[in-house]
Amino acid sequence: MRVPLSWLREYVDLPATETGRDVQAKLISAGLEVETVEHLGADLKGPLVVGQVLTIEELEGFKKPIRFCTVDVGRANGTGEPQEIVCGARNFSVGDKVVVVLPGATLPGGFSISARKTYGKVSHGMICSSDELGMGDDGSHGIIVLPPETEVGKDAVELLELVDEVLDIAVTANRGDCLSIRGVARETAIAYGLPLRDPALLDVPGPNAFGYPVKVSDPAGCDRFTARTVTGLSPEARSPIWLQRRLQKVGMRPISLAVDVTNYVMMELGQPLHAYDRHQVQGAIGVRRAQEGEKIVTLDGVERKLHAEDLVITDDRGPIGLAGVMGGADTEIADHDPSEEGAGATTDVIIEAAHFDQVSVARTARRHKLSSEASRRFERGVDPQAAAAAAQRTVDLLVLLAGGTAEAGVTEVVAPGAPHTVTMAADHPDKVAGVTYGRETVVRRLQEVGCDVYGQDELIVTVPSWRPDLTDPNDLAEEVIRLEGYENLPSTLPRPPAGRGLTARQRLHRRIGRALAGAGYVEALNYPFVSEQVFNQLGLEADDPARRVVKLVNPLSDEEPALRTSLLPGLLAALRRNDGRGSHDLALFETGLVFQPRDAARVAANLPVDRRPSPDDIAALNAALPDQPRHVAVVLAGAREQAGWWGKGRPADWADAVEAARTVAREAGAELGIRKGQYGPWHPGRCAELTVTVDGAERVVGHAGELHPRVLKTLGLPARSCAMELDLDVLERVGDTVPQAPSISTFPVATQDVALVVDAYVPAADVEAALREGAGELLESIRLFDVYENAEQLGEGRKSLAYALRFRANDRTLTVDEASAAREAAVALATDRTGAVLRG
Repeated sequence: MRVPLSWLREYVDLPATETGRDVQAKLISAGLEVETVEHLGADLKGPLVVGQVLTIEELEGFKKPIRFCTVDVGRANGTGEPQEIVCGARNFSVGDKVVVVLPGATLPGGFSISARKTYGKVSHGMICSSDELGMGDDGSHGIIVLPPETEVGKDAVELLELVDEVLDIAVTANRGDCLSIRGVARETAIAYGLPLRDPALLDVPGPNAFGYPVKVSDPAGCDRFTARTVTGLSPEARSPIWLQRRLQKVGMRPISLAVDVTNYVMMELGQPLHAYDRHQVQGAIGVRRAQEGEKIVTLDGVERKLHAEDLVITDDRGPIGLAGVMGGADTEIADHDPSEEGAGATTDVIIEAAHFDQVSVARTARRHKLSSEASRRFERGVDPQAAAAAAQRTVDLLVLLAGGTAEAGVTEVVAPGAPHTVTMAADHPDKVAGVTYGRETVVRRLQEVGCDVYGQDELIVTVPSWRPDLTDPNDLAEEVIRLEGYENLPSTLPRPPAGRGLTARQRLHRRIGRALAGAGYVEALNYPFVSEQVFNQLGLEADDPARRVVKLVNPLSDEEPALRTSLLPGLLAALRRNDGRGSHDLALFETGLVFQPRDAARVAANLPVDRRPSPDDIAALNAALPDQPRHVAVVLAGAREQAGWWGKGRPADWADAVEAARTVAREAGAELGIRKGQYGPWHPGRCAELTVTVDGAERVVGHAGELHPRVLKTLGLPARSCAMELDLDVLERVGDTVPQAPSISTFPVATQDVALVVDAYVPAADVEAALREGAGELLESIRLFDVYENAEQLGEGRKSLAYALRFRANDRTLTVDEASAAREAAVALATDRTGAVLRG
């Protein structure tokens, strides 16, 4: 909501020295989100005056039409002589009043004006458009043409109200009253302790039998409908400059007088209105639910198929408007076309000021993807008592500005209802805030908001019609607290109960984060929302369990309606984004939840708010939620070790991704199995399958390695990018987090090397497992230190694997025979299981 300070001052007598920044601070303290203060005309410098076009000479021989004009600017130029100006616009004629900026002036944006030669003529100034003056769109797309009665030589800065301050307020969903100058003025008056001149306090005639006939068939959807009629509007009447400028300052474009007046009153009072061309309305106006399949062409020219829940305005033909959203094209106000002698111009209008159900309007606007200024207000709550005043204000302005006549008939259809009351203990705000305000302060603040308050220890509060968000004692307490100042609330640190700290899961999570950070990875936190298309990009099979997703009913983005089943989509997007911005050496990690739907869908029950939920309540809620295991994932690209004087450096490869998995497993105290695998986005020849033993059975908990070139191309990732993902919850379950002290022996180690030749397809992990088992308990460690392939020496399809075996006993020094015997046993088992032979 944009609020011009000059308009705000009409209803609140702010001190003359108060600036927009001062008002911003006051309103922020009162709880409104004033995002910015725009200084209109801050860099504008005159002379900027009204001129009258005396002559126009068309210049020939140029690529675009150019006109050489003489303009009377009175004595503003110091001589009284006509000002010679070159201009390319075509929307003005001889005799028109225009805005002229003279040499020596500065326009918004720091554009200095001086006499200069152009198109073979000397231009002494410029004839201005609204864009050049920073006024916004006025619909003309050309030069500003002023009313004929405007005085030549008059200061245009003052005439067009070019200097002002505009507060831009982000209105929250519960404060629909602040989507109007009236509502913001009320908050400003409270903040400054000044009286409010309420623009809605008007003398309004009561309903009578002479008003335009209206029938409301759905009082739940429309509990109030006011109709007024104005006849005899002048077709030539135009919105005055002050009205156009106020609309431009709040971000609206002037259209025509009747439409501008309804928009002006809406911005002023917060009550959306609609004007119908009386001659286009056939029969009585009705309010009802649409019939399934009915159609309407709205003011934006789009034909819309209606839903049975849509609330519509009708006449004898059918729907003529979407209630609270947008009117229909059939009854649109027609503007006067000067070239057609007033033909088709609207002279008689019916003014609608109604109050529609918030939920109905919100659903209709979303269903038809049609958000409007009216729907924004109805969705957030409109003062139903303001409808009659808004209609009267509209009638008054049309009579004043267009020479119309207000008909005596007044239609007002009102559904029975009573003001909303809330019972609250007088000390309830004290308990909520932890501050002693006292009854007098509580009553005073509620009365400032507009409430009627009765009672002593227990207050009976009647909520004002413009605050539908005040529904319970906590809402009233919040009003007292915000007006007394959030900054005045004491800061009290909570006292945690003794003996409680981080859970084992939290400690593991932190240890893994520190370990990966120490290994050179940077944590990246990503949104948990994904598109189902990403599973195709990752190359997952059609029946892959990861494709079963939990979909959101109301997603933040229609392009990402599902919750992630893997951390990789978000991390790979972060990798691509950073690589595209020039960071090519990347190592990122993330730990977070993934979401897996349960086989049987359940609906969660609403938990009680007046007491702590029972264990059964929480268990039922958890049973209705999807499974949410915690995963850890890393992605790498570019250099893993930088080049420098110390060496050539090294690019990241699949082994780094596998080592990240080992780092995580060590922190979890789990024994991780690593073998050749093939899955989804990973390269089939450079993918490791990661396993652990759970209850005696081997279980795959993740994969690591280099990504498939096809996936890299589809996602736009750097060449040879690598990734790893693990199920942390399973690692935690099988791991032993008790710190293990290293075993230190006083006896020397015996080292034996062995080189085995196996078929090329035999995994090195299988050979290592056989050697480890065959060597027995004397084996302390085993390390693969060489892989050699040479068809001439080893044979086609064969490879040599060289291992270093370390043997040690805890109670003695091993002899050469003992170490050799353990080595031979290891080789024998490897030969038996994998067909390995000693390399000769």
